[in-house]
Amino acid sequence: MGAVKDVKKAYRLLRKAVRSRMAVQRVRRTLEAMPPHPEQHYRVAVYFADGAVNMYQMRQWYRPLAELDKLWPVVVLARNPIGAEHLIAEDAPPVAFVPTVRDLERFIRDQDIRVVLYVNQNTRNFQMFRYGRRWHVFINHGESDKMYMTTNQYKAYDYALVAGQAARDRLSRTLWDYDVDRRTIEIGRPQADHFSGTLPYSPDERVVVLYAPTWEGDRPSAHYGSIVTHGETLVGALLATGTHRVVYRPHPRSGVVDDEYGAAHRRIIAAIAAANNADPRAQHVYDDGPELGWQLASADVAIVDISAMVYDRLAAGKPLMITRPVDERASVDTGGYLSDCEWLSADAAADVVREVERVRGDEDAIKKLRMWVQRYFGDTTPGVATTKFHAAIAQLMAEWDEWQIREMGTIKSDEDDDDEEDKDEELHG
Repeated sequence: MGAVKDVKKAYRLLRKAVRSRMAVQRVRRTLEAMPPHPEQHYRVAVYFADGAVNMYQMRQWYRPLAELDKLWPVVVLARNPIGAEHLIAEDAPPVAFVPTVRDLERFIRDQDIRVVLYVNQNTRNFQMFRYGRRWHVFINHGESDKMYMTTNQYKAYDYALVAGQAARDRLSRTLWDYDVDRRTIEIGRPQADHFSGTLPYSPDERVVVLYAPTWEGDRPSAHYGSIVTHGETLVGALLATGTHRVVYRPHPRSGVVDDEYGAAHRRIIAAIAAANNADPRAQHVYDDGPELGWQLASADVAIVDISAMVYDRLAAGKPLMITRPVDERASVDTGGYLSDCEWLSADAAADVVREVERVRGDEDAIKKLRMWVQRYFGDTTPGVATTKFHAAIAQLMAEWDEWQIREMGTIKSDEDDDDEEDKDEELHG
């Protein structure tokens, strides 16, 4: 039995290697047909070492980065061939495909990169940290009270761009010997200045409910996903009324760890399709598109798991409920908004219609939302967060100049590829 498993595992690894090699070749051919990157051009780099499953982390930054590019040229350093393919095909900034450390070193040597931005905590970020004399800055891919937002990995970065005071308080509470005032810069949520998208339905008298669950998590402390515990029940109840419209936007990783979770996710999709076939006027939506904005702005009520979607919706200042995790081991930070939110328990999921109507009509809850919006994001007037984002990068550029003046005449090379063999394989996926 063990031998059979080993053979299957070896076959999967071989298939993965073949797919990765083919993707590398496709990316290289595509880039060879495009104009070369001008030397000494880019000032800001976004480091992205992931493949297709985590593209959502980059996509939300495309438009803010396009605005930043008007001030300081921006390039994405793509390490994964599948991720690079998506970046090239989509509305991303210019892409440099650097699958090996040697490729990475060659590219940054020919550029004037002063600020490197990171959207996640991929372990391969560590390979970029070796290069000093440039700022390494964590910008994340959302704002939330998940344990991910207080990982000790924050200390690896020179700076972190955070949404607001709530993020600073969270880091101060959790991290030992971390100078929050010096190493964090508040920028709000610049992605919100670019929320867009065309409604995939015709607005009418139906109450629109956004259900946006997260994935199942890869450890008990991160078991926030509600598709199995809440999702099928609440979606079924809403589909049955004839007066509600469901917009189902699951996390793209849903089902990658737990087969049962993935199966429940597929059943929800099938239920939505069946409801639309039975009544085409219902226009329920299964949304797996790259754009985020219309979902948050158009929904009368949102039901979300503990994730960045809580705070994306919070910034919209409209009614929302948060699913309470069933797993008691799930880490829940009740020091912030989650201490004052509208919880939806698994037991109450069957009564979701009444719960939706309750939160829609609760004026006191709306007032509380506005208070929490200010705490998490500061001024949400359109354009303010973008201005803060640009100001943060300008601050880092000015500090870079100051250090250059201080070190004038000293040895500045921190690239050591001649002294270290490149052990990084080109094939990965």
